[in-house]
Amino acid sequence: MNVMAKAEKKISSAFIYFFGSFGGILFGYDIGVMTGALPFLQADWHLENAASLVGWITSAVMFGAIFGGALAGQLSDKFGRRKMILMSAIVFVVFSVLSGVSPDMGEASAYYLIIVRMLLGLAVGAASALVPAYMSEMAPAKARGRLSGLNQTMIVSGMLLSYVVDFLLKDLPGEWAWRLMLGLAAVPALILFLGVLRLPESPRFLLRKGDEAQARKVLSYIRKNPAEIDQELASIKETAKEERQANQKTSWATLFSGKYRYLVIAGVGVAAFQQFQGANAIFYYIPLIVQKATGQAASSNLMWPIVQGVILVVGSLVYMWIADKFNRRTLLMVGGAVMGLSFILPAVINWMMPNMNPMTIVVFLCIYVAFYSFTWAPLTWVLVGEIFPLAIRGRASGLASSFNWIGSWLVGLIFPIMTASMPQEAVFAIFGIICILGVIFVKTCVPETRGHTLEEIEEQGTNHGRVKASNPEN
Repeated sequence: MNVMAKAEKKISSAFIYFFGSFGGILFGYDIGVMTGALPFLQADWHLENAASLVGWITSAVMFGAIFGGALAGQLSDKFGRRKMILMSAIVFVVFSVLSGVSPDMGEASAYYLIIVRMLLGLAVGAASALVPAYMSEMAPAKARGRLSGLNQTMIVSGMLLSYVVDFLLKDLPGEWAWRLMLGLAAVPALILFLGVLRLPESPRFLLRKGDEAQARKVLSYIRKNPAEIDQELASIKETAKEERQANQKTSWATLFSGKYRYLVIAGVGVAAFQQFQGANAIFYYIPLIVQKATGQAASSNLMWPIVQGVILVVGSLVYMWIADKFNRRTLLMVGGAVMGLSFILPAVINWMMPNMNPMTIVVFLCIYVAFYSFTWAPLTWVLVGEIFPLAIRGRASGLASSFNWIGSWLVGLIFPIMTASMPQEAVFAIFGIICILGVIFVKTCVPETRGHTLEEIEEQGTNHGRVKASNPEN
């Protein structure tokens, strides 16, 4: 027992935060890997004219993630964050390998891969829910903003990693290329599993299970002095008591009562807009977008995903630098406006100049990704984490996450169907209009949360509910 305790004492806070957030690598890798694998998969299985099947293969992970996040959240309250992250890593390894060894059985192969990727999506959704929860419970309050930025950086780094792997494997025979691209997702999942084996459980979960001694030991790894540990233990106990009381008094109907409706609509709306604005259409399909614009084979355009990945990583670092220097609403509105124009202007230019250089649309997509990377991408989850009052936080956060994954799934599913039936510029113009609607939504429906305590934000919602009740015509 003493030997084990000494071994645990060697765990550094850097190790805990690195592997605590490493699940973001898995999340990002599987978002990005299909971008490079799809052109080879289409050619190998002759799916060039099967837009709906292509959409389902690409979006199946997001469909599974809708359920994986909700399921993992509930199970982690019972079994612990650490154990559920380990389980997610195992599921990720198994179904990544099964994706790579998909049998070649004609059209039946596509349905096999769709099912396997749906099951893989359970792990992706679980990682997206468990990693932020674990990190927020391990991090000191003053570092939570930066560490939420670290999670975003891990996600986009995972996407960039997948793009680089796709590029390095592109010269293999087509059948081997896409299989290795999908199968190699098991490698970061295995690294995560081995790293998390050494991680401690969340002190909040340990206290909830009555193990105060172990919770104190875990906090001693990541806090500087005993007084800070005592203060945090007391704070966790008080918060856990308030949460138990809140959960006993609330139901799903509570979310849309007059007191909370304003804040729930704001948080869930921002989470939904983030996906319906079309970002994932770029991340999933950029080689096919370039192919349609230029006529060059998609498999020869795998440098463009790397360009997008580098922009995303740089943008996540920019966000960590500016996060607390500008209002949330300002960044969301500026970002959304530029994103919308980046989608709409190519359609306008193409209408005015039919001989427009086909790469113009790709340049505008890069501008879109740049502004998305340091505004809507990270700020959506910062705002969702801040805006929901304690009494409804669990249910409201789950609802926001579900709407976000539903949007991600639908964009991945319908984009190839839309581009098969209308000009590419028109499809992006539709997403551009949604971006502008998102700006209007933020302007009219979302309160500012920067610099406000959670109690002040809740009071804004309460006051807004009172105003609406006294002026129902508004």
